[in-house]
Amino acid sequence: MTDAIFDTMGAVLTRWTMGSAAAPAAAMWRDELGNEPAEAELRLLALSGQFLGVAVTAEPPATLHVLPDIPTLALPTVPDALRSLVRRILTANKDAQSRTELIHFLAARGFTTHPADWMPAAADDDAPDVYASWRDWADIAAANAVSRQPIGDLITAQNWDDFWPAARKVALTALRRRDPAAARAVMEAKLGQENADVRLRLLALLSDELSDGDAAFLEGLAANDRASKVKALATSLLARLGHAASPGEDTAELAGFFSVKTKGLLRRSRVIQFENTKTAAQLQRRQTLFDGADVTSLATALGLTPQELVTIWSWGEDKAADVGLVNAIVQTGTDALVAAAADLVAEQGRINIVLTLVPRLAPSQRARRTETALRASELRFEIAKLIAGPAARLDDPLAAPAGTALITALRRDDAKPSDQAVELHALGLIVSRAAARQILDRLTGAGLLQGDPRLDMLRLNAALDDNGAKP
Repeated sequence: MTDAIFDTMGAVLTRWTMGSAAAPAAAMWRDELGNEPAEAELRLLALSGQFLGVAVTAEPPATLHVLPDIPTLALPTVPDALRSLVRRILTANKDAQSRTELIHFLAARGFTTHPADWMPAAADDDAPDVYASWRDWADIAAANAVSRQPIGDLITAQNWDDFWPAARKVALTALRRRDPAAARAVMEAKLGQENADVRLRLLALLSDELSDGDAAFLEGLAANDRASKVKALATSLLARLGHAASPGEDTAELAGFFSVKTKGLLRRSRVIQFENTKTAAQLQRRQTLFDGADVTSLATALGLTPQELVTIWSWGEDKAADVGLVNAIVQTGTDALVAAAADLVAEQGRINIVLTLVPRLAPSQRARRTETALRASELRFEIAKLIAGPAARLDDPLAAPAGTALITALRRDDAKPSDQAVELHALGLIVSRAAARQILDRLTGAGLLQGDPRLDMLRLNAALDDNGAKP
């Protein structure tokens, strides 16, 4: 009987879909439906609904699996009152970089997004560390795997496999800052079982709290690792420790493209002079040599210290040489040398060089160089945010030339409603909460409407409590 009813349901549902009466097709329920047409349709609806709801059970597809609960993050979500504003900013800024900047800004202020508004993908390496458990959740969900639950957040060689990749990196980072030697010991024990890309990412963690105690481990990797890119990073980290190889033939050849000259009659000073770059082949050879150079060996070959080399370098005279030297500083220079180079080029307004040095600078150093660069040049806020990062909290950027230019542009008679949207968004990312409130007052006083969508980032900044760690 059940099969007969089930077969009849196809015809019944088809007739209803077409707007026709279906009672004539339900012969097995003729007595129950009665002879009155309208009443018969209502009775058929009730009987068919009961049958489909009780006797028919939809089977889930074989690929369906139960996902684990979304983990709770260490930071609270953005207050409900501000979620709509966050969603609007995410929608307005659709490129990946803009989304990443906003997510990092929120994390720096001590907040995370609601999972319904934004969640990272498993491969989203640019997401703040606080989202590591969500990244691993996405990895687990995609792989239909069983979640591993480490006991505590302290990673060891014994519980290494209990951590999924993103959480493992975060745990190693925390251990490195708390106990550098213990983190190195864990990496010595377990790094070899990972693939080259993972080894490269985890080895980069040693740049935090780098010390001579890491030298033996790095020397082993530089000599024996099976991936050339891991060897190169280990060699680079050794150079930052001052363990660079003695100047060899390549370094001597690179040094031949430069000479140290003395200029001035009364106040004698030394400068770097560029030599032997008259042909395209010579320029290409110099660039090739720069790619494998370390700054200490180059300075030694020129009879200088690395600090002297940076100080007397003729910045801006040869842009290709500037790029080569700065890349060598980033890869092989000490933290002190990177900071000194950043100070020097920021004061000269050489923004492209500052941007190259940014990955090696601490948040507080980035904010300070941003302020210097803003004062020294007509640097746009769009570029300033790339130097400053999400933890800048600048107090008075409108006093810089970029601020004057922004106000002037907004007050122009032919200004359009969409003008300066990028600049205003960038400004909202880099200022402190107090400065955001002051800037909003000044901009609305200059004629912008309080509900202007260009002010969304400034409005979020001004409304959001600052519970994050200060740089």
